[in-house]
Amino acid sequence: MEPARKKESEQPTASRKKETNGKKESFTFFAPSAETVMLLGDFTGWEQSPVTLKKQKDGAWKATVSLEEGEHEYRFLVDGQWQDDEQCPDRRPNGFGQQNCIRVVR
Repeated sequence: MEPARKKESEQPTASRKKETNGKKESFTFFAPSAETVMLLGDFTGWEQSPVTLKKQKDGAWKATVSLEEGEHEYRFLVDGQWQDDEQCPDRRPNGFGQQNCIRVVR
């Protein structure tokens, strides 16, 4: 007879999936003729785990991600070309001769 399995709530904390206490943040990029738009930043490991935005009927691309409190640097990759978020007023030089956009989460 197989021993009874513990419910997930009874499993040790270390074995549970890590829960995030982040805040939902929306990102939008307007590019009606683009084929792909991705969000890359310090919260995605940059090119390690980019977030693909979803194209809307009006030509805007959107994604919502959960971010921890603090400052986060990011950029968009549109059809393979790095692009700035025109709606973002805060920027920081990135070491590649360009600037990263800054999203502050409170």
